[in-house]
Amino acid sequence: MDHASIIRIIKDIGRGKNAAGDLNRDDARALFTAILDDKIPPLQLGAVLIAMRIKGESMDELAGFLDACEASYPHLKAPVGTVPLVIPAYNGARQLPNLTPLLASLVAREGVPVLVHGVPDDPGRVTTIEVFRAMGITPANSIAEAEQQLAERKLAVLSIDTLAPQLARVLKLRRDIGLRSSGHTLVKMLQPFATQAIRLVSVTHPEYLDRMRTFFTSYESHALLLRGAEGEAVAHPRREPVIEWLDGKTAEVWRGTAEENPELPDGRDAAVTAAWIAEVLAEKRVVPPAIAHQVACCLSATRRVAIDLTV
Repeated sequence: MDHASIIRIIKDIGRGKNAAGDLNRDDARALFTAILDDKIPPLQLGAVLIAMRIKGESMDELAGFLDACEASYPHLKAPVGTVPLVIPAYNGARQLPNLTPLLASLVAREGVPVLVHGVPDDPGRVTTIEVFRAMGITPANSIAEAEQQLAERKLAVLSIDTLAPQLARVLKLRRDIGLRSSGHTLVKMLQPFATQAIRLVSVTHPEYLDRMRTFFTSYESHALLLRGAEGEAVAHPRREPVIEWLDGKTAEVWRGTAEENPELPDGRDAAVTAAWIAEVLAEKRVVPPAIAHQVACCLSATRRVAIDLTV
């Protein structure tokens, strides 16, 4: 993308929340491809990221940005005849224990391959990968190793630096500009498999439910959408779990029940959480009902897609 094109785009998107224009899908793909390829000078890159942060992405822009992301990294081969579940893990826990590894382990135990991708650490938060490490499950060192783990134990964990290093670099720009960027939304929307997979998409703010619902009923499909626990893609253990199945055309709401005071780990420490999860998996403790409902939703979604693929 040449200098004149970048300036034209900045003029279009940089006019504030109410006056800014939107890019078409092709221009959005070209722009984010240039960002991923590190071909936009720092001054213009900062202008683009801040402008998009202020105005918010249109649906066509999200689609084009995601096109660029998906073209930037190698996709995994799922075990033959399976529909995997993809769990993004980028928020970590600040107050609650991080139970994303419990969700992933319970689904994998039912025979569904589960890929968890995320950041290895985040100051002030307990990341999903930190809890997995405390459970003795370390991130795969390569795509090939992750594929092998999915085939052998139905569960693989990948750092975003290994899965999609160009996008990982974009995420780290937060340290330079002080704000999250479009990359932080896109990384939770990745479909890292070469064949069909279910994406577990979590949002923090209620208004993003509408945006993701629109996207996965208009542009993409096969997603389970929810407000996660502190932004993690696991049901909040103390709230009624409301999970939406988005099939590219319609949204179907699957509601469950939750306990007001379910048994949880004592604190958010990674080692304590890992030990508690081990006891749940050994059936020495009870799965929080909200998470049990989410597991059932994940299994139902994978069965639906598997049936569609055989028709």
